[in-house]
Amino acid sequence: MYKVVIVDDEPIIVEGLSRLLPWEKYGCEVVGTAYNGNEGLEMIRKEKPDILFSDIAMPGMDGLTMIAALKSEFPEMQISILTGYRDFDFCQRALRLGVARFLLKPSNMEELEEALRTMTERCGRQEETAQTENASGFIVRNALAYMEEHYQEKLTLNKVADQIYVSQWHLSKLLNKQEGKNFSEILNQIRINKAKELLKDPALRIADIAEMVGFVEVAHFSRVFKKVAGVSANEYRNTRL
Repeated sequence: MYKVVIVDDEPIIVEGLSRLLPWEKYGCEVVGTAYNGNEGLEMIRKEKPDILFSDIAMPGMDGLTMIAALKSEFPEMQISILTGYRDFDFCQRALRLGVARFLLKPSNMEELEEALRTMTERCGRQEETAQTENASGFIVRNALAYMEEHYQEKLTLNKVADQIYVSQWHLSKLLNKQEGKNFSEILNQIRINKAKELLKDPALRIADIAEMVGFVEVAHFSRVFKKVAGVSANEYRNTRL
């Protein structure tokens, strides 16, 4: 039996799909339902379904990022999107990330059953590598963008992973594979690059700069700066001004 999870913030849709689609006809079983993105992710990681029907316009959720996260972390999972979001470019990007069907609400039973049939036919096949790489690249770009924007904060791998809907283990693997560095190395590089810009202002003390780029202790900042830049912060400032 193929395992199915349904995620939608409209209970009537979740209940309707659960009761009305001919699951047994296609060798499927609904193993879980959820009513928001976070619950959905927990359910998916717990059940590891073969098939997912999900809305992507739920509160507090970036739909494309969630799609990319799911296809990157679970490349063989078949996904059909249910949404009232009528945007052709969004639809095209979702399909490029590996979505099987993009269904506009309200969808009729024929459309839903066709999507189910298509997904069951695809189950077990080798997923196209290009789609998985596309999704993984999307996730890494989003992770790096978030780190660039929030480098001053107390960032952790887990916090960044939560923002882009993947597990910290999966994000760590993607960063190492695509960037050739671990999370801490990437974050330190971002912070030191920002520090180099700030060191051009002679009015700023090094202790102030350390705090501005996210370091709690100036001694730690000094060690990391020398490791990344090859010279101390003072030497860098004296040779660049």
